Amino acid sequence: MKIIHIYFVCFIPTDLAKMIGNIVSFMVFLAPLPTFYTIYKKKSSEGFQSIPYAVALLSALLLLYYGFIKTNATLIITINCIGCVIEVSYLTMYIIYAPRKQKISTLVMILIADIGGFGLTMLITTFAVKGINRVHAVGWICAIFNIAVFAAPLSIMRRVIKTKSVEFMPFSLSLFLTLCATMWFFYGFFDKDDFIMFPNVLGFIFGISQMILYMIYKNSKKNGETNCTEQQESEGTVNSKQHSCDGNKLDFPSLVEMKENQLNQV
Repeated sequence: MKIIHIYFVCFIPTDLAKMIGNIVSFMVFLAPLPTFYTIYKKKSSEGFQSIPYAVALLSALLLLYYGFIKTNATLIITINCIGCVIEVSYLTMYIIYAPRKQKISTLVMILIADIGGFGLTMLITTFAVKGINRVHAVGWICAIFNIAVFAAPLSIMRRVIKTKSVEFMPFSLSLFLTLCATMWFFYGFFDKDDFIMFPNVLGFIFGISQMILYMIYKNSKKNGETNCTEQQESEGTVNSKQHSCDGNKLDFPSLVEMKENQLNQV
């Protein structure tokens, strides 16, 4: 009975955290689907950036490697195999529909960071570090890149603040990142894996920050369009000096001016 009690106390929470963490991680990987559906539909990458997906691919590759050299990490291996396939699909679609400049920069980033960085990490940790030290070394590298994955949307957050528009920061992605960070924190806590636990504390903070930012600016664009419409209605359309939504005056000839010009030409 005591052994059974220890199993339920020690192993059930860990296994539950692993399973829920994998489910939420899978949803995180799928969260950008609406974004890439928009890119596919419009045949353009618009203002979206490829940095978060390139960083996420490198993180998935490193965690996959970490799962292989660590014991009892089957779920880490499976979810990151799926993640690698999904991130490669996203990057492929981005490269297809991105402008030439973004295509080149994305390919360079993939070659240097994903292929070069991951390959160099494998070489160094395989030949320069042995035994348990190799697990610790790869764990530290994974922790750093986990933080990078959570911090990657900071550039998007800066754009949201600057433009006062959440068009390029989907709420679903921020929500699932927060849930994912929470569950993997508990996995690391129960499994006593500091390399998994501590980065997800920052992930939770970044995720909450993104959701707060979304709530602040989600109606800004609508309010701007409403104010612009009200301004145009109050000024009317018969004035020769019409105003655009950004406050600049646009010169449109009125009906009277057009008739006068026609008479002058005659």
